[in-house]
Amino acid sequence: MGIRFLKIAVIYLFVGALFGGFMGATDNFVLAPVHAHLALLGWASLALAGLIYHLYPAAALTLLARIHFWLHNIGLPFFMLGLGLVLTGHTSAVPIVSISAGSVTIGLAAFTANVLTNVKTNAGRK
Repeated sequence: MGIRFLKIAVIYLFVGALFGGFMGATDNFVLAPVHAHLALLGWASLALAGLIYHLYPAAALTLLARIHFWLHNIGLPFFMLGLGLVLTGHTSAVPIVSISAGSVTIGLAAFTANVLTNVKTNAGRK
């Protein structure tokens, strides 16, 4: 599970970097919040989760890890699309933002619960 998180995180990194480069090249930064969310919720959060799941395989094997993965990765693309629409004046996309952001948040709640309950110190580690 940890490797799956890391692989999708680098996809978000690449997409976010392309998006940032496009904004810079066009000198249009209206969608900067989309770029920031791709970098933080896509790359940084998923990469850190992947590292945690890799270091603590017991947590990676849980239902909470699968819930986190799917809710985060189904919700985030719709969240970014909806946010981009709202930022460009399409306020009818607010429900898309609300529902998809809720999906990501519930996924992060599953991750939080997983870390708090299944990431434990290993007696053999110092």
